[in-house]
Amino acid sequence: MDAKKVTEEEEETWRREIITSVMRIVSTRLPQTDLVSLLLVSPWLCRTLVSYPSIWLNIDLREMTNAGDRLLAALSLSRYQQVKHINLEFAQGVDDSHLKLVKSRCPDALLSLECLNLNGCQKISDKGIEAITSICPKLKVFSIYWNVRVTDAGIRHLVKDCRHIIDLNLSGCKSLTDKSMQLVADSYQDFESLNITRCVKITDDGLLQVLQKCSSLQTLNLYALSGFTDKVYKKISLLADLRFLDLCGAQNISDEGLGHIANCNKLESLNLTWCVRITDAGVITIANSCTSLEFLSLFGIVGVTDRCLETLSQTCSTTLTTLDVNGCIGIKRRSREELLQMFPRLTCFKVHS
Repeated sequence: MDAKKVTEEEEETWRREIITSVMRIVSTRLPQTDLVSLLLVSPWLCRTLVSYPSIWLNIDLREMTNAGDRLLAALSLSRYQQVKHINLEFAQGVDDSHLKLVKSRCPDALLSLECLNLNGCQKISDKGIEAITSICPKLKVFSIYWNVRVTDAGIRHLVKDCRHIIDLNLSGCKSLTDKSMQLVADSYQDFESLNITRCVKITDDGLLQVLQKCSSLQTLNLYALSGFTDKVYKKISLLADLRFLDLCGAQNISDEGLGHIANCNKLESLNLTWCVRITDAGVITIANSCTSLEFLSLFGIVGVTDRCLETLSQTCSTTLTTLDVNGCIGIKRRSREELLQMFPRLTCFKVHS
């Protein structure tokens, strides 16, 4: 009997200490769906997992069906009361009514929320944004890509209630105007990342507000915005900490405008695809100033020649890992072998297909 008792005690100790320690390590690396499945294995395991608040900081409903109801169910559980990240990217079955219910039923559940991804949730409008942002005072990252229902009113609600935004993705929100940029500029002087891809109603005047007031920007995505002019491109030089700049399709940028951008000498990624007015002069200015470049696309620019690559090879040969010169008919030395001779660290030769 004594031996049996010792064995039982050893098993209990092993379960309580060893398995618990292992689960604490393993659980942090498991997808949320697997964690939820483990809760059903046994009451003991359920209690053990629930006792680790650090593994219940994320609610990931990406591409799931009935996402609105799932979100409400999750937020009703005590283990999600400190949630910091909610991902509803391309989720189905979520609309304004669900976000309003979150506010009415779980008003304190999102007090710690820092990141909210509503990308592709096209049934959410300004009213939904008003409801959800009003209970997220610590929100830092907000993404609502590809939503044509959101207007300046939605951004007004965001800046009113979420004062700590540092990363804002408004890509594809085609109803936004310069008013949204003014609201952002007046509210988020310290923010670091802005994506306004295909926000075609935003003009030079709107973006200038941001560039003049938000000097901490490190990432600026202006993809597929052909309406801006050198008036605004020159002011990008105010962003001393800029690391990432996407100007794909910037048909109006000239060598002069690009010359001002060269003052952003911390640039690591620069997309100049289809910037058709650019010539060797502009690229050489960039090459001489931005010597930390890792990514550069000159795709489709017919005005550049081997001359700009020679300068780039002298200043960025040890840093460039991606270089796209496809469609640059003025560049003759553009085979993979020839590019590797100039840029031995290249691993990617084609950004656009």
